[in-house]
Amino acid sequence: MRKIGRYLVLLALSAGVCGGAVQAFATHISQPIVTDPKTQYAAGETVMLHGWVNYNDQAAADVLLNFKVTRSDGSVAADQSYPSDREGRFEFSFDTRTEKPGAYQITVTSHCLEIHRYACTYKNQTVMIQLKQ
Repeated sequence: MRKIGRYLVLLALSAGVCGGAVQAFATHISQPIVTDPKTQYAAGETVMLHGWVNYNDQAAADVLLNFKVTRSDGSVAADQSYPSDREGRFEFSFDTRTEKPGAYQITVTSHCLEIHRYACTYKNQTVMIQLKQ
């Protein structure tokens, strides 16, 4: 009977440790915040997105971001990655000179701080834009 009690205690401790690890991983979340996105552009105009990276309610520097532009047919028009600046801000530009008028989706995905990459929860923000003739 004592062995069963020890096993139950060990099982409970193991569950607690694993549950604590999951909660620790969940705390490493950064999120891109696009500020005042313009959604209408003339074909040939450069699309500009500005924003910042929110990490624990503060702007975070050196967070790797991925910027993916998808056409309405699902093909990828651009796929670029670079980090937020020293103040936690980012800027993305997309040249539309070779693009056709239509709907485009821009997805900005945060890949977390380098030191937290092992426990990253990838957050993103999507902006829909329209290229007009």
